[in-house]
Amino acid sequence: MPQVRVLFFATYRERLGRRDLTVTLPQGARVRDLVAHLRERFPEVDDLWDHALIAVDHNYAALEDPLQDGAEVAFFPPVSGGDESPTIVLVTEEVLSLDDLVARIVAPSTGAVCLFTGVVRGRTERGPIRETSYLEYEAYVPMAEEKMRQVAREIRERWPQVEGIVMVQRIGRLEPGTPTVLIACAGPHRDSGVFEAARYGIDRLKEIVPIWKKEVGPQGAMWVEGDYRPRPGE
Repeated sequence: MPQVRVLFFATYRERLGRRDLTVTLPQGARVRDLVAHLRERFPEVDDLWDHALIAVDHNYAALEDPLQDGAEVAFFPPVSGGDESPTIVLVTEEVLSLDDLVARIVAPSTGAVCLFTGVVRGRTERGPIRETSYLEYEAYVPMAEEKMRQVAREIRERWPQVEGIVMVQRIGRLEPGTPTVLIACAGPHRDSGVFEAARYGIDRLKEIVPIWKKEVGPQGAMWVEGDYRPRPGE
């Protein structure tokens, strides 16, 4: 069974009260299994794990990456840089906490936050009427999160007064009434472009971010596909 060394930095080190620990995992374990282990071991800091940057042997890692015996796994928050405007992008199977996510993009100068939340419809009336029992969302996670960051950059180019941006997409099986996606844009005033930016964010997400959904209902199951074809390099 693989044994890995886990390192914690910054917020993670302070809240856990430790710098490192050694964890033994089942054969064939992936980063996702280590995160699940840490959630169970440290339930008092459950909010940390959804937003962690994770590196395995000094390279950024995805949840599905395998873990080899002797690997060094580091958990830390996004690296600080010159841009003080927070950007949160995330593809997750976890329940969305709207209040928590919005709170993370509110600065002292923030006076307005425009938030769009998509919800699973139980009944679709645009076009042929159909009932939905549940949706299954799938994503090419590393590319999806990179494209979300691209959309955030595009938003700031068009609406420079926008301060914080959240783009979060849930994947997995989602029942009717469940929030599926969150786009939030914060700015100093309601006329600083936050309404337009949030609308642009969800429209652009549906164009270039590789996320798909399968509708399952009494009529059967079908993947819902769009017709926009991104240009090379877009």
